[in-house]
Amino acid sequence: METKELLEDSKLQEIIDILRSDENAEQLMEALDDYHENDIAEAYEALNKEDRQRLFGILGAERLSEIFPYIEDVGEYLSEITPEQAADVLENMDADDAVDALEDIEDEEQREKLIGLMEAEASADVRLINSYDEDEIGSMMTTNFIVIEEDYSVKQAMRALISQSQENDNINTIYVEDKDKKYCGAIELRDLILARAGSPLEDIISHSYPSIDAKESISDSIEMLKDYAEDSIPVLNENKEIIGVITSQDIIEAVDDEMGEDYARLAGLTAEEDLHESLRESIRKRIPWLLLLLGLGLATSSVIGIFDKVVASVAIVVVFQSLILDMAGNVGTQSLAVTIRVLMDEEISGLEKFKFVLKEMRVGGTNGLILGCLAFVFVALYLHGLKGFVWVAAFQISGIVGFSLFIAMIVSSFIGTIIPIFFHKIKVDPAVASGPLITTVNDLVAVVTYYGLAGLLLVGRI
Repeated sequence: METKELLEDSKLQEIIDILRSDENAEQLMEALDDYHENDIAEAYEALNKEDRQRLFGILGAERLSEIFPYIEDVGEYLSEITPEQAADVLENMDADDAVDALEDIEDEEQREKLIGLMEAEASADVRLINSYDEDEIGSMMTTNFIVIEEDYSVKQAMRALISQSQENDNINTIYVEDKDKKYCGAIELRDLILARAGSPLEDIISHSYPSIDAKESISDSIEMLKDYAEDSIPVLNENKEIIGVITSQDIIEAVDDEMGEDYARLAGLTAEEDLHESLRESIRKRIPWLLLLLGLGLATSSVIGIFDKVVASVAIVVVFQSLILDMAGNVGTQSLAVTIRVLMDEEISGLEKFKFVLKEMRVGGTNGLILGCLAFVFVALYLHGLKGFVWVAAFQISGIVGFSLFIAMIVSSFIGTIIPIFFHKIKVDPAVASGPLITTVNDLVAVVTYYGLAGLLLVGRI
């Protein structure tokens, strides 16, 4: 690991030295060709403002447009150059990258000014993507694609490909539209290259190639996009015209964002929180869940209060309360995580869900039986060896601990499975069935089971 880090640091310093060198533009560009844009972007961020401003005249807008998509906060660096220069960089970017860069600029007037300074076609693409809500497929598409007409010959298709590839480098799949400009299929680049010049284009068009509506929800479309595993999938408007594509990189980012959002919801939040989110917004997102959990927590505490005589008579039972509650919470969270993954398959039937619930309960029951037996033995040894309890009393208490653990783990498996299934049934995101909610419900069940058994079997006998 240290060797790898040293090599990365060495490469970074090499690029920094190149960027700071006095070499002319041609020599500097040639030297940078040996490095990936991501590495150059890292070196660019390490320079001071004066060096970066000097580089604009050397690298030019086109080269910087290839580097800037790899920078985390592009807005900061766009502000270091003139608005005209920034607009030149943005219009040379893919439209989706330009949209991301503009989002880093907090001043809305400045954003609009830059869009206005861009060439008409580039600004139109940016406005098109911005016209879709952030949870719609259209908001994450790119306009970097090749499209040809259905009635082209193979030779005409090759000419169109060569002509359009000067502006668009996403050429692995060529999309086809009919005479009414409606999407009708796709051609793989390899098939077009191998096709005979005189053969009809129809022979190599895949009319079953998937497409997606620009208004589709991102979260609802992720599984479909993943299942097709294509380099890119065309995005259509309401007239079935191709207006953009979703690339494999876009799909990876969408999956990453969705997992981040689900992770946040498992923690009891409504969405993944941003580092720059305001205090008020963070509080607004968290307080509903916390109020619900407070109510359930008070209910749990009230239940414990009902068993105050048990605690007073056999105080040692309190020692093992956290053991049972923690294990119940762990099992419930495990079942929740597995259930959410299973529910991502929208085609799962009611019978399969029922079988899944039974399976989770069997898993929880089996694990509960094993851990309950271990608790029965080791708690008894602890009570007799360290606390001085006689063997009969020690095994009575350890038996209640073990049995309560067994019951709590079965119930926790059931709750951790059935709650997300219920939410999914009523068309609510199952990730909303957060870990804290299920843990609190499990605590309530475990407390009633544990102290109820202790009250019935121990009070007046020990």
